[in-house]
Amino acid sequence: MILNVDLTGEVPIYQQIRDQIVEAMAHGALTEGSTLPPTRTLAADFGINFHTVNKAYDLLRQEGLIRLGRRTGAVVTAAATDQLISPDWTARARTLLAEAVARGVPAEDVLQVCRTLLDSFGDMQQEDSQ
Repeated sequence: MILNVDLTGEVPIYQQIRDQIVEAMAHGALTEGSTLPPTRTLAADFGINFHTVNKAYDLLRQEGLIRLGRRTGAVVTAAATDQLISPDWTARARTLLAEAVARGVPAEDVLQVCRTLLDSFGDMQQEDSQ
């Protein structure tokens, strides 16, 4: 798994790390039981404070996507099916959809982008299993 962080971007670094880990999970690059790099190692690789990585990992832990242990470090867990569509997820999706509406993007275009993105995750997982 390769992470790319824009240190000068508008999106906070911890959010970039969290989002890229989630995308790696969706693409199948990280599966249940996969270990994530130690916080200090990842922080050193990017030249950032390890608390920034801790914050990203803690968000993933709160969302039930990883578990953190002293001996095992950060490990990807199986997503609980009852938590797939959380209120937080709905709020973020609502904001993105509101932005599309505010910009005048037709609903069918938004749906097509969503379908394409969802299909791309499925395509990656199918390639990995072959």
